[in-house]
Amino acid sequence: MFSTEEDMNVCAQYYEETGQHWDKSIMLYHKSGQVGKALELAFAHQQFTALQHITSNLDDSVEPETLQTCAQFFLEHQQYSKAVDLLVLAKKYLEALDVCIDKHISITEQMAEDMSPTSEAEPEYKRVLFERIGECCMQQGAYHLATKKFTQAGNRIKAMRALLKSGDTEKIIFFAGVSRQKEIYVMAANYLQRLDWRKDPEIMKNIITFYTKGRALDSLSGFYDACAQVEIDEYQNYEKAMGALSEALKCMNKAKMQDVGTQEAKINFLKRRIGLLKKFVAARRTYEEDPEEAMKQCLLLLDETDLDTGVRSGDIYGFMIEHYATAQKLPEGIPPSTGVKRTLTYSFPGLLRQQYNPGADKQNPRGGGGRWSWYAKRP
Repeated sequence: MFSTEEDMNVCAQYYEETGQHWDKSIMLYHKSGQVGKALELAFAHQQFTALQHITSNLDDSVEPETLQTCAQFFLEHQQYSKAVDLLVLAKKYLEALDVCIDKHISITEQMAEDMSPTSEAEPEYKRVLFERIGECCMQQGAYHLATKKFTQAGNRIKAMRALLKSGDTEKIIFFAGVSRQKEIYVMAANYLQRLDWRKDPEIMKNIITFYTKGRALDSLSGFYDACAQVEIDEYQNYEKAMGALSEALKCMNKAKMQDVGTQEAKINFLKRRIGLLKKFVAARRTYEEDPEEAMKQCLLLLDETDLDTGVRSGDIYGFMIEHYATAQKLPEGIPPSTGVKRTLTYSFPGLLRQQYNPGADKQNPRGGGGRWSWYAKRP
């Protein structure tokens, strides 16, 4: 093996002519620089080990046809990863990608870079190849790598879809900011809405910013609506809820929805909800100066047939119960037809026990407080 190329070539011919020790003949031809001859004998006599050794040292200086032949041999013998490497060397990138998908060969970052076209390649070919690499990476779950290749292909929409699959919130926000495309802003905002934005003011800020920049005012209106509902459901803060709904109404008025009828219906619905909230907020503000007037306003509000679209009836009952519990008396003059008296009467005894005799609940585990007894514990 350490002789001159001429000596190695003579020895290789000898082993070939004798028909014995094909592996030695192949290796000697390879060492003497006759790669083609070595490969020819390896294929002809199924010298798989020798072929693996030879191909492990091949580079792009070898004829593409020879590399393809080697790749085909490895495909036939189910050595798919090696076949892909040779196809990449032969610059048969699309064929290599087909094998990766069909035979589930993972595309590494280095492999993706090796398959990437040079700057001198035709623009259309570059676009197609980058997108194909990105699609393969997407199928294999390599979302960050797919994002990179789709971006190189100039397809930022597909790049964003890949990034959304990754769930990398920080990079999603960054990518939306640098892309400056309406569709991408909206995609990012839609994704962020699925997160726990209630506990992260920065995410809320980005949702509003992205919907605004994406000119998706109908979606922004829906987000403000969701914010209002959180204020009601989790905090019973109707003032803040009313502010959020007012913003939702402004956005819906400015939106340019294709279905004008649907937009008008949403506008009217928002107006109605804001009206209901205003009445309850007004009643609570009136309470400081005139509690009885506030109770009357609450009774009128409870008569609204669509009350629960804006105000939770339980919050009104709770507000009234607190008043009568503090006054230590049952309300007078409430028409039985309203159903309010029965509700308050049922809740009232339990509230009194909790407020003035905390130990009573130990004797009566149910507390006698009825549906709204939890309000007695509110500060």
